Parts: sequence; structure tokens; C-alpha cells
Amino acid sequence: MNEELAALEENDTWDMVDRLTNATITGSRWVYSVKMKADGSLDRYKARLVAQGYKQEYGIDYAETFDPVAKMMTVRILLALALIRSWKLHQLDVKNAFLHGDLQEVIYMNLPPGYKHSSPNQLCCLKKYLYGLKKASRSWFEKF
Repeated sequence: MNEELAALEENDTWDMVDRLTNATITGSRWVYSVKMKADGSLDRYKARLVAQGYKQEYGIDYAETFDPVAKMMTVRILLALALIRSWKLHQLDVKNAFLHGDLQEVIYMNLPPGYKHSSPNQLCCLKKYLYGLKKASRSWFEKF
């Protein structure tokens, strides 16, 4: 959890603001997973902060959500071409990918559970998308 919070702060994900009475506020929660190595042994424990985007309303909190997705058949064709033509392949893994998408809407989120801050009367005003928000993957694709 500390590693995830450090990444969020390093990427300037939100600003702390005083609680607003008329603002729509989304919640947040932690999602935990266990990462295993290829041989089945434990690699590490992982925690990801996720916004509760299911509370967002179309036309108010977000607009378009479509983002292009590659079909598996297209990926297979590209891999076959690369093999036939001896092309070099490179893999890209972006840690915290959604944090690189710029937020266009104003979204307020409750403080993450366990987040230590000076005033409990504050909210996070998001500047970057988090997992769980409706437009997170679209914004990552636009940035990419």
C-alpha cells in the first residue's frame, strides 16, 4: 500500500482540497492481489488503489468512454509477420499506466482508506485517472 501511495504522490495524482457540500464525491478502495512466479512460487503481494467509478453518471462525470482494443487475431498476424521477416520485437510494460492519462473532468474522491493526512475534512481533487474510473483506459490510449 505504501508503494502504491508513493507512486500516486510521485505522479501528482491529486490535490487536497476542503470538502465541498455540493460536489459529487466518488469513493475509493484497495484491491489486493498475490503475484506468482512462473514456477508457482510467491513473487509479491500487490495493492492497487481503485476509484469507485460505478458511481459516475454519463453526461455529468464523463462523456465518451470508447477506446480501441486490438483483436487477438491481429496480434497473431503481426507476430507471424515479425517471425517471417525476422523483425525485432519489443515489449512495453508501463507501471501504473492509467496515472499517465490527463484528467479533463473535475472528480472529487474521498481519502483512500489508511491514508494519513492532517485534516479528515478534505477530499482528493483528481488530476490523473485511477483504475475504476469510466474513462481511464480511453485517456491512457489518447496519451499513448
